Amino acid sequence: MTRNYLITGGAGFIGSNYVHRLIERGEKVTIYDNFSRAGAPRNLEWLKTAHGEKSFDVIVGDVRDAAKITEAASRSDVIVHLAGQVAVTTSVTNPRADFECNALGTFNALEAARASGRDPIFIYASTNKVYGGMEDVALAEDPTRWRYADLKNGCPESQPLDFHSPYGCSKGAGDQYVRDYHRMYGLQSVVFRQSCIYGPRQFGIEDQGWVAWFVIAAVTGRPITIYGDGKQVRDVLHVDDLLNAYDAAIEKIDAAAGSVYNMGGGPQNVLSVWAEFGPMLEKLVEHKIETGRGDWRPGDQRVFYADISKAKEELGWSPKIGVERGIEMLFEWVNENKKLF
Repeated sequence: MTRNYLITGGAGFIGSNYVHRLIERGEKVTIYDNFSRAGAPRNLEWLKTAHGEKSFDVIVGDVRDAAKITEAASRSDVIVHLAGQVAVTTSVTNPRADFECNALGTFNALEAARASGRDPIFIYASTNKVYGGMEDVALAEDPTRWRYADLKNGCPESQPLDFHSPYGCSKGAGDQYVRDYHRMYGLQSVVFRQSCIYGPRQFGIEDQGWVAWFVIAAVTGRPITIYGDGKQVRDVLHVDDLLNAYDAAIEKIDAAAGSVYNMGGGPQNVLSVWAEFGPMLEKLVEHKIETGRGDWRPGDQRVFYADISKAKEELGWSPKIGVERGIEMLFEWVNENKKLF
């Protein structure tokens, strides 16, 4: 069955990869994007080159525009809400814009889904930042990384929420609205609390998309600054694995509707920001990489890796691309596309 998909932020990193996948399998796709990020026009051109301009629709719009997003959603069977402000640091310097993009923008998208009368599936890209610093969770220090002392499988969905940073607050507000629209209005909504997602078409910058940024900087010779001790840990997930989870939730929506899922690489795909990633990257570029150092940044978790057992059990999903292979794939893509950077 062919579905009508609306992808907010559809020209972004995750969005463009999903649009590409959906078009390839014959779905009808509308991209809704304000094209405010530098990579978005490049991703749109890639999609046009790969599939032709008539293979998908494009609406230049902002999720803060309630009337426009309502019109865009009026014919949608599936809404994948990826649009928003994406950097903790930006939220600290401009919290109002962050709130309007993320909290109000998500509310507008939800209302648009409700107003459509089509009972669409609604997928929301939340963040692990809704768990905050997790100061109540004991940590242990190893030679190249921090880790949870007791949470063997990582942070579960039952971990208390603690919206630390304006970004955490705005995304967390959206997270809870999406969840509650299922309870209150029966919307077929699913929340994915995403860890570090990486892969091709990611034009990472220092403040967001750190895996891609380090690879891009290493390949192009740009300076790299490590904030904190470089041993802070994240679980990383290749974008193809994330999109497999979206597909699984849509196909199993009767079971997934109203659910919240942690979505990351899990404890098997953990990487420390520089103590482990640095040597891996130096091996790929075949030379020593010099770095600068900076203080810890606000809202920077010392450790986060997700317990992904709920998604495994309920969606039949698990990551297929391991850390080393995934980063090799990203490195190859950056090398092949140096002109884009």
